[in-house]
Amino acid sequence: MYPEHSGHLPAERAVTIHQPAPITHPPAGPLVPVQPGTVPAVASVVLPDGRVVTGYAISPMQPEPLAAKPAVSRTAVNVALGGVGFLAVCGGLLLLTSFIAALTAFITQLITLAAVIFGGWIAVQILGTSSHRGGTTFHIRKAVIKRNHFHG
Repeated sequence: MYPEHSGHLPAERAVTIHQPAPITHPPAGPLVPVQPGTVPAVASVVLPDGRVVTGYAISPMQPEPLAAKPAVSRTAVNVALGGVGFLAVCGGLLLLTSFIAALTAFITQLITLAAVIFGGWIAVQILGTSSHRGGTTFHIRKAVIKRNHFHG
């Protein structure tokens, strides 16, 4: 459980707050730019509590100046956008044409398949029923020769 919920208050502790103290020493001398390749002099700073900090003085980095960007004309932007739009339309029409061609080929194959199946069914009906049924077979040539006496 948390101490604030247990009914017992925690023992108070002494808290010391440390505030940073700014260094108020004036610079030792005027800042002089140093040529690259040379080692800068070592500087020492005495802190208010008596400690001595020794190190190299580092100059702050200066950001590189930003190069001015050339202005882009509205005409160039419009031409570029128009070209992108034209390419998108051409690609869409190419896909549409390919889809229509594939759909046409698919429908043609379905029609051909239906014709083959239906033709086979008719062939089975015509060729298969004459030998299996017990009906009368009638020969037209024989009937014409016998002058309509239809003797089979």
